[in-house]
Amino acid sequence: MASSLSPMPGAEPRRLNRRILVVGAVVGFHLLAVWALQSGLLRRAVEMVIPVQVLAEIIEPAQPQVVPEPPPPAPVVAPKPQPKPKPVARPEPTPQPVLQQEPSPVAPVVAPPEPAPPAAVAAEPAPPAPPAPPAPPAPPRVELPSSSADYLNNPRPPYPALSKRMGEQGRVLLRVYIETNGTASRAEIKRSSGYERLDQTALQTVQRWRYVPGKRNGVPESMWFDIPINFVLE
Repeated sequence: MASSLSPMPGAEPRRLNRRILVVGAVVGFHLLAVWALQSGLLRRAVEMVIPVQVLAEIIEPAQPQVVPEPPPPAPVVAPKPQPKPKPVARPEPTPQPVLQQEPSPVAPVVAPPEPAPPAAVAAEPAPPAPPAPPAPPAPPRVELPSSSADYLNNPRPPYPALSKRMGEQGRVLLRVYIETNGTASRAEIKRSSGYERLDQTALQTVQRWRYVPGKRNGVPESMWFDIPINFVLE
């Protein structure tokens, strides 16, 4: 039994040689990789691979974007007509018996007696009409005095010489109180001509004149009288 479990002669050296080969291959591969990195061969391979992939991405045409179609509109469902409610039959009211009431006795209505017609009242005599008021007296007839009668011979007022040289002219209105004998007792200037010499000349003149006295209902009466005098250069 002990001899059957012992290894075969020559097997141990074979295993050792295989391990040495594997380790040598791995070490050689690593040395080769280190040498390739140092010499730039691996870097060139990487650079050549990467541009090819990028070029493939650039050359590949862009796929058109597919726009999804809008969904079809939902169908409009018309509302179903609701059934009309059926009329409900109302029960007819049962007629109630009418009770007849016996008429109550009504007392007779007695009309009031008509009043007796009033006795005829004797008509009173109408009062006498008042006397008519007396008619208003007629306004008195007044005659104003006058200074233009021919028989009076009143001279015209003289024109002041200085007023002529100065070219003064105008109209003087005088207010004169005429007595019943035809004389002027008072005189005053009612409206001036604007020049003192013309006003004073006119005032002195009318005080010397003679007048026809004024009358009231034909009777001479003293009264005021307006006399205008004009001074005009010719």
